[in-house]
Amino acid sequence: YVCSTWGNNHFKTFDGDIYQFPGICEYNFVSDCRDSYTEFSVHIQRALNSNNHPEIHYILIKIKDIMVYLKPKLVVVDGRIVKTPYYSSGVLIESNDIYTKIYAKLGMVLMWNQQDALMVELDNKFNNHTCGLCGDYNGIPIYNEFINGDASYNSITYGNLQKISKPNARCEDPDETQALPSCNEHRDECERLLTSSAFADCRFRLNLETYIQACMQDKCACNGNEDSFCICSTISEYSRQCSHAGGRPGEWRTQQFC
Repeated sequence: YVCSTWGNNHFKTFDGDIYQFPGICEYNFVSDCRDSYTEFSVHIQRALNSNNHPEIHYILIKIKDIMVYLKPKLVVVDGRIVKTPYYSSGVLIESNDIYTKIYAKLGMVLMWNQQDALMVELDNKFNNHTCGLCGDYNGIPIYNEFINGDASYNSITYGNLQKISKPNARCEDPDETQALPSCNEHRDECERLLTSSAFADCRFRLNLETYIQACMQDKCACNGNEDSFCICSTISEYSRQCSHAGGRPGEWRTQQFC
């Protein structure tokens, strides 16, 4: 089971909900939330890059008693810059020019493309024990994330609840009343991209509609800019998730596209 975030502030919880949350503070992405002893936590902070696109600025990971701080091309463990591959007490960190990966013996694999996309896979012993932007991992969509008891939250309210309070942090919460545009004029193109023959093996492994919706939001947000971030980030995520689900996506990138 994986939780991921990618591209234009998209999130997919362990339970399968896909939502958008454009916050730029530090947030609890996923943590073990049992009261007695927290085995791990993963915090992230996004920032806008020079092209005005959101990227993950840093990731802060606590695994048992080890603290790992990741930035692109940089791995810091317990305050010291380390070379990879790095191994210590049940934690293996690998990195190359494209990905940073962390394998933790307690049952977590983390994979970051050093830009916009982060994926965390957790052992099912953490079922119903997690909290954060990834949700509670109880196998039931919506419940306890967007509906809690009698209260129902929109995705912005839910995201704002995951903020890590830091006394000196300067960041505004996104506005909870903003509505997302419908973006229907982009449906045909997004559908065409995600059902191309390269993805024939992915169709029945993933919920196609949720990725079409994410792609439509991307096209809207980019206001006609056809740069690769706007078009490719959700397709890349669809391809990654398909591989992860055991599918074999074909070669969809070309010289002209992405």
